[in-house]
Amino acid sequence: MNKYSYIETTVVDGIAIVELNRPEVLNAINHNMVLELVDAFRACDENDHVQAIVLTGKGRAFAAGADIGEMAEASPMDLELLDQFADWDQLMKTRKPVIGAINGLALGGGFELALICDMLFTTDKAQFGFPEVNLGVMPGAGGTQQLTKIIGKRKALEYIWTGDKISAEQALEWGIVNRVIAPELLMEETLKFARTVAKKPPLGVRLIKESVQKAEDYPLEEGMKLERKNFYLLFSSEDQKEGMHAFIEKRNPQFKGK
Repeated sequence: MNKYSYIETTVVDGIAIVELNRPEVLNAINHNMVLELVDAFRACDENDHVQAIVLTGKGRAFAAGADIGEMAEASPMDLELLDQFADWDQLMKTRKPVIGAINGLALGGGFELALICDMLFTTDKAQFGFPEVNLGVMPGAGGTQQLTKIIGKRKALEYIWTGDKISAEQALEWGIVNRVIAPELLMEETLKFARTVAKKPPLGVRLIKESVQKAEDYPLEEGMKLERKNFYLLFSSEDQKEGMHAFIEKRNPQFKGK
């Protein structure tokens, strides 16, 4: 039985599928949903049987934004005491690969949640955007930072200032998403890619993710130091020995994540 109220989780062939489950409100994100996502992602990180996470939304939207009714009357002190973004930040610390399957609107907090994913697969009907300015506020869970890093200051300002939507095709061109897929094939293709990653050595995948993430923020020299540290570290793993011996012996490696 699913132990969550706002999401559903299943594990198939080493892939954890995490599905936002408020389709009646286009998967609007409330604080309890974030807490459930944090719990589910942490459980996946700690589960040796899970090698990758696929995040998607039930129904016709990925997530159309935050639950406005939950925030409409909040005061600055309410928000400070709740400190909801501290919970949100935990999602960004997930060590295993997170692949988003974006099946519809990803707006506001839904777009920010999508940007937490390491890779994004989407359909041609998906749309992305930050409409917060039309509510008198702005993105608060990393949207201004994440989007600017991907598409640059001028484009980010245009879309965050206006609240206009970004089409799937434009998102692909700008590097926001990795692939645009026919709707009926979205989950099939996303899971296919996730299974490919899941077959790789888990420690290598994890340290590659860490190195690439830091590359966005570190100066080149510092990034190179981290890369080399992680490279050397992997030579202490059983998977490194298995991978290289399998190559020499011309057989398929059997990685164990050790």
